[in-house]
Amino acid sequence: MALGITRQELNEWKAAVSRGEIAFLTHYWLDNRFPHIRTVTKVGCSDLNHLAAWCRDNGLNPAYIHHRQDYPHFDLLAPKQLEILRREGLLSHIERFKLLDEYTE
Repeated sequence: MALGITRQELNEWKAAVSRGEIAFLTHYWLDNRFPHIRTVTKVGCSDLNHLAAWCRDNGLNPAYIHHRQDYPHFDLLAPKQLEILRREGLLSHIERFKLLDEYTE
């Protein structure tokens, strides 16, 4: 369940993914499989080769790409999420969702 984002933010992410861009969407998230994790960043791209290369470039296994029909994506969780958001210069995601308070390196 995605929480804490607007419909406009979701639609902008979907549009970027559809254009074959690497797009980031961070939101609050509840999943019983991960009880200590409260946020996720979805890294999406409709070009699966581009997304797989992005995963490898960031030390992530492309086997974990979610092959959703229109919006394939990789879920970033926990400290790796913070590391990559920093590297990508997405400080607004870090600040908005208070990721520095949650994850320390």
